[in-house]
Amino acid sequence: MKLRWGILGVAKINSRLIPAFKKAANAELGAIASRSLDKARAAAKDAGIPVAHGSYEALLDDPNVDAVYVPLPNHLHAEWTRQAADRGKHVLCEKPLTPSAAEARALIDYCRAKNIRLADGFMWPHHSRTARIRALLDRGDIGPVRHVSGAFTFPLELDRANIRLNAESAGGSLLDVGCYPVYGIRWAFQAEPISAFATASMQNGVDLAISGLLTFADGGTATFDCGFTLPFRSWLEIVGAEGIVRVPGMWVPPVARATYEIERDGKTEVFTIEGEDQIANMIQNFGKAVLEKRDPSPSPEEAVKTLRVLDALANSAHSGRVEKV
Repeated sequence: MKLRWGILGVAKINSRLIPAFKKAANAELGAIASRSLDKARAAAKDAGIPVAHGSYEALLDDPNVDAVYVPLPNHLHAEWTRQAADRGKHVLCEKPLTPSAAEARALIDYCRAKNIRLADGFMWPHHSRTARIRALLDRGDIGPVRHVSGAFTFPLELDRANIRLNAESAGGSLLDVGCYPVYGIRWAFQAEPISAFATASMQNGVDLAISGLLTFADGGTATFDCGFTLPFRSWLEIVGAEGIVRVPGMWVPPVARATYEIERDGKTEVFTIEGEDQIANMIQNFGKAVLEKRDPSPSPEEAVKTLRVLDALANSAHSGRVEKV
């Protein structure tokens, strides 16, 4: 059995999503919508999608669509997820799920009340490399985790027309790419930080870059940076009492060859996973959860936990003080 999908919008990320839909064994991408019928038809023709709708509402009313991907700007995620839930459509939503933890909590509760499956579109948890690293951490291969550091940056033309640079659209680098290392830090520690401190470079009410420090109840620490003003960087380093795990391309690994390395006792081993598409895995895993009538994994509650940390970091960047999480 296949889950019948629609895409709510013609965002740039569709160029990565659509090929992945075709790889997912339990997915059938049947419709795409835009507020412009001409744009929807052009996107459908380019991608070989059978049906184009000239409004989001029309796609959500399509009886041949079971689930939707929502790649809209951050401030529209909750509105259109609710509209999808009202029409019985399951939702895989572009990250961050919402701009704040409180909004995410309310949205999850809304969807649960309607028996709708919901997940945010973080892809890296669905790569088998992630599962392998989780297993070695759980085995204690590098000892207890003491410190984690990570980064996600890329250069962005600073054009105010870009929604990433628009405060009204809940833009800024923290929500756009900082959510990745913050989620990764929580995942590595398997715990929630108790305090956060951040400094930011701001422009027109939006953070262009942020550096942050997180502390944990057991004395563990984490650092990260994110932003639109540095070259592309996408990595995570996990430091245990007895060794180090380094993961290049943690958030966006190449399909051809994803690697990670473990350093212990002065020796480094490199491990490789080839030919794996984490986007296709995410779509397939979400579809399996829907078809099996269960919550997806990771749980949507992970979005709330990550957003609590992002809220504290944003507050710290404005206040200049350490903030409780």
